[in-house]
Amino acid sequence: MEQLYKNQCTLIQMREGVLGAYVDVLSKQLSDEGYAKTSVRSALQLLADLGRWLSRCRMTPSQLTPECLRRYLKYRSDHGRRRSTDAATLQRLSNLLLAKGVIAPSMQSEPTPVQQLEEEFRHYLELERGLATATVQIYQPFVSRFLAECFADGDLRLDSLCATDVVRFVQREAVRLNHPKRAKLMTTALRAFLQYARYRDLIRTDLRLSVPTVASWSMASLPRGLSSEDVQHLLNHCDRQTATGCRNWAILLLLARLGLRAGEVVGLTLDDIDWERGELRIRANGRGVDLLPIPRDVGAALADYLRRLRPACACRQVFVRMRAPYRGFASSVAICSIVRCALDHAGLNPAHKGAHLLRHSVATHMLRQGASLTEIGALLRHRSPQTTMIYAKVDLDLLRPLAMPWPGGAQ
Repeated sequence: MEQLYKNQCTLIQMREGVLGAYVDVLSKQLSDEGYAKTSVRSALQLLADLGRWLSRCRMTPSQLTPECLRRYLKYRSDHGRRRSTDAATLQRLSNLLLAKGVIAPSMQSEPTPVQQLEEEFRHYLELERGLATATVQIYQPFVSRFLAECFADGDLRLDSLCATDVVRFVQREAVRLNHPKRAKLMTTALRAFLQYARYRDLIRTDLRLSVPTVASWSMASLPRGLSSEDVQHLLNHCDRQTATGCRNWAILLLLARLGLRAGEVVGLTLDDIDWERGELRIRANGRGVDLLPIPRDVGAALADYLRRLRPACACRQVFVRMRAPYRGFASSVAICSIVRCALDHAGLNPAHKGAHLLRHSVATHMLRQGASLTEIGALLRHRSPQTTMIYAKVDLDLLRPLAMPWPGGAQ
């Protein structure tokens, strides 16, 4: 606080208000998350204004309900004093008061039987099945749609489910999704839920066998990757004149040189970099740790970002936001967005623009350089050789002499 205000009288006034006991805590929170001094001062001024408003209304901090905060925001709007950040600052204050027990948690309506079942299923997947959080988040929307369709009236009668209900849902969802792989995820999620329902004795018949199989041949398509020239073109067009550009440069190199998955880049922590041995620790869900060598250019990009450009913050994730609040990326979506923007900037327009594009590119480049499928699988950390087999079809020039002549002549 002393670094924000030179005038001691201002400090005293801030700390003596109705909400003065929380001024220092809020100031430290905002400063630790990287907000500029002007932003912190604006938030503290809002706190002081709210305290004066509470005094005029003869209210105490314990009465700061969500409805009360909405009234105050309207009051600021009516008087032309509302800023775009006010709602977020008041929400932060509300969370602080809630954590300190000053205000009681808002009363929430009781969950419906369907919502209760969905929550219990989520706990089952995470705690008993040991599935990754990302996998659970993929499964749950499909199960929610299934329950909403079968029990639209909210009356949960699982014992009335039959094979016809399951088949009808799968057929409709497969049409809606219009994507074989998404449809396969849907049927996998549905089978997991029906297994759980039978395990809990919520249904008397094991309906998993009634879930239709979605036709999706694993080797029917070619992996979509960029050529070595296009990968280099992509890297050459990365803007390295800004801090954000240098961070993205390091991310793109990790994807393009080591074939990391987007989620692995998000989950990479400072403790996962062993500079002495030149290794990266990649944590696989439930499968221990994989060690990968750090190529020279990747190491140089990481060191430059970490030494000069990464914002100072308590977050242990390697890659964080470059604007306050300084936090690690919430999901792999951020990495896919970085790749997509880099492709657009480089003028490349492949059919698929996600982070996995560069993982495919690493594999196809290795194959054309003479690497074996075993070596490719080791770098990409495939658990099954069958997963790597798809790259056996990549080199069409080598496969073309193996093709049998078409009966009756060339077509």
